[in-house]
Amino acid sequence: MTNHLGELLIKEKLISPDQLQKAMESQKSQGGRLGANLTKLGFIKESELTSFISKKFGVPAINLSEFEISPEIISLVTKEVCLRHTIIPVNRAGSTLIVATADPSNIFAIDDIKFLTGYNVETAVASEESIKKAIEKYHDVQADVGVEMAGIMDELEVVGDEEEVDVTDLQKASTEAPVVRLVNMILTDAIKKNASDIHVEPYEKMLRVRFRIDGVMSEMMKPPLKLKNAITSRIKIMSNLDIAERRLPQDGRIKLKMSGGKEMDFRVSVLPTLFGEKVVMRLLDKSNLQLDMTKLGFEEKALKDFKWAIAQPFGMVLVTGPTGSGKTTTLYSALSELNKVTENVSTAEDPVEYNLPGINQVQMHEDIGLNFAAALRSFLRQDPDIIMVGEIRDFETAEIGVKAALTGHLVLSTLHTNDAPSTINRLLNMGIEPFLVTASVNLIVAQRLARKICQECKQPIEVAKSGLVDVGVPPDQVDGFVPQEGKGCDKCNNGYKGRIALYEVMIITEELKELILSGASTTELKREAMRQGMKTLRQSGLTKVKEGVSSLKEVTRVTAQDR
Repeated sequence: MTNHLGELLIKEKLISPDQLQKAMESQKSQGGRLGANLTKLGFIKESELTSFISKKFGVPAINLSEFEISPEIISLVTKEVCLRHTIIPVNRAGSTLIVATADPSNIFAIDDIKFLTGYNVETAVASEESIKKAIEKYHDVQADVGVEMAGIMDELEVVGDEEEVDVTDLQKASTEAPVVRLVNMILTDAIKKNASDIHVEPYEKMLRVRFRIDGVMSEMMKPPLKLKNAITSRIKIMSNLDIAERRLPQDGRIKLKMSGGKEMDFRVSVLPTLFGEKVVMRLLDKSNLQLDMTKLGFEEKALKDFKWAIAQPFGMVLVTGPTGSGKTTTLYSALSELNKVTENVSTAEDPVEYNLPGINQVQMHEDIGLNFAAALRSFLRQDPDIIMVGEIRDFETAEIGVKAALTGHLVLSTLHTNDAPSTINRLLNMGIEPFLVTASVNLIVAQRLARKICQECKQPIEVAKSGLVDVGVPPDQVDGFVPQEGKGCDKCNNGYKGRIALYEVMIITEELKELILSGASTTELKREAMRQGMKTLRQSGLTKVKEGVSSLKEVTRVTAQDR
């Protein structure tokens, strides 16, 4: 179909002869089909090409990202055959098998599938890229997992679930090739899918593996329950943990060397639950660490205020939010900006997530008495300029941090609070005097992570004006406010791709200091901060919705309504 397709596209004025020539040159040097090279070079959109081929050949088009293919259908055609012909089976109706293809004119591929499966074959058109993604998704995760499971059950003498298990048996089972392959497959699949966390969860009658992708949990597979001890032990061995200890929580780390010299770290946490040990692995990809503040999601005024605060020679800058809201990334981006030869920067972290050259990073060890308070005390004897404390969680750490901020040091830290104004009351509840809070704290940042709409498939949606006002859009802005949502395509995950931070940045001004000293409530502090121009988390989110970066559903999911 190569030259014929090119001629048809030129005839329809969808591409120019010059573009066809360039695509054919690209095809000669890099291989692949002409259509794929045209879309790769940006000469035509995948959706336009698929729609054109569908009309010309009278074959229906299919969006594979919106289609769930059952493992039974996938198993009818091997991965090798799918890759060779760039096709994938999608459904079956009686004796007819429906396959998605990028080239409906490829008679050889259709005959091959007929011969191999014994079914009559009907075709549907899909883009080459979406077919390749579907092959990778279904064959690597579902079909291959099924084969892997069968192999494991056949090859492995599984250690039982009884409470007393011989450590030697556990060691042996966890180093058997099938279990090693399965664990490796879980780790590499999480990397492919850009997951941030892997959860291996044992329950009474099942074992399941879930990934957190763009902040939302998705179930990936359910290995046989009897494998729970072997899988957990394999992960423990990889992260240098004690496989004999099954009653206490343990923390470790796995370092994987990927192709191309890339390294991936997994932070491992093992927790004893009612039915066995739950394992959670956080993926730490240094190459994806965003240290450029301008790309984190700060609005112009918020970024200006934050940069002002970290440029001060002393005082405290606090970043607040729940676990997994991107606090560490914000602090690391601030540290990378402050990391100069003229400054002595020390951090106390639990755990150290990323290694930053030029910064003295200290890992906490509670079991031997090295906690945040002890590390802070030592830092003050190390001639510091800038100190970062992973988290202020008790009076002792807060007190030393405040004293450091009052004696000529810049202190960066995190707390777990709902928003920026409530951080003040959290410090007061810990036992810090109001006059010390006002004298030491320069700025407080609250943040959340919201999923970004896929830019390839986003489209405007209609929302009633009253509905927009209800979620916090000012009545005078409702007319020009058009929310968007992703409809889902082969380049995204249900209409979303990636995440962006929402920020609430509160400078401790003279007016706020007076309110704090007079014992004002969190609501009063919030109102005063908003009067002075602070954007709340919800307002920051609505700005992202207006700009077409995130959706209304997503912003209302991660932020609370302002009261």
